Amino acid sequence: MPGSPRVSGNSVDSLVLHATDNQVRRITLNRPEALNAITPDQRERIIQLLTDASADPAVRAVVLTGTGRGFCTGADLRGGGGAPASGGRRAGERRAGERRAGERAAGERAAGERAAGERAAGAQMTGAQMAGERGAGDRVPGDVARTIRLGAQRLITAVLDCEKPVIAAVNGTAAGLGAHLAFACDLVLAAESARFIEVFVRRGLVPDGGGVYLLPRLIGPQRAKELMFFGDALTAADAERLGLVNRVVADAELDKTARAWAERLATGPTRALALTKQLVNASLDTDRATAFAAEAAAQEINMTTEDAREGVASFVERRSAEYKGR
Repeated sequence: MPGSPRVSGNSVDSLVLHATDNQVRRITLNRPEALNAITPDQRERIIQLLTDASADPAVRAVVLTGTGRGFCTGADLRGGGGAPASGGRRAGERRAGERRAGERAAGERAAGERAAGERAAGAQMTGAQMAGERGAGDRVPGDVARTIRLGAQRLITAVLDCEKPVIAAVNGTAAGLGAHLAFACDLVLAAESARFIEVFVRRGLVPDGGGVYLLPRLIGPQRAKELMFFGDALTAADAERLGLVNRVVADAELDKTARAWAERLATGPTRALALTKQLVNASLDTDRATAFAAEAAAQEINMTTEDAREGVASFVERRSAEYKGR
């Protein structure tokens, strides 16, 4: 809603800044010294903020971005306390944390050494990761799958299922889960300095966080395999060429552009946008008959909204529509 942004100040929210202004919720990852690698606490906070945005009529669009040189370099389970969960889940996250710590390190090197190339990003394992490998015998079968399912996959699902349009404003390196976080958003703006890295192969890992679901749908299986098999850094311009990014802008223009796009979405027919998002996201997983039935049902639901009635009335009366998001 118009007025001063609402910014919370507790310890978790100091690492995930959030404000709502002009009906736009802005969520900002704020661990610039770690290139915004996500801890479990941060992940849970982002999920909650997206869930709240869906239910809050005062929020009609969302922007997700980061501070510093990184958008997000993946999961960093070393960087904070466990998320609210059962003891078994926290234990699974701790055991899997060291395995995934290299994701952050790869992203840091990729962002900091672009002038020399990003070949060194996967050159060696960190001491913490090697220690994690030595402790791998303590794992119980199912721990890793459970950690991924309840962690990274829940985060991506929260973006995909958010009932408001979500814009990724990619301000720097997006690696591993961080890249998938951007690709899950409805629209992706990238600064010229942004880089996207499918870093998993550099650590001998299988992509997670929904990557093997998202990328083939966005750019096709061959291109997705190229990115995932080689793990090379993708420039913002190349990401735009492939269709992973909607628009590349100068670094200094990223915030302004993201605000303009979000505020434009926030004046739109919010429920119609939510239903459209749902239809598009489901379209590649369904056959024609199912997709057509879903489309008809969505139209039926939407015609009960105030915004739909306003849209029709404005057309008949030859005036601009004034949507209320209801």
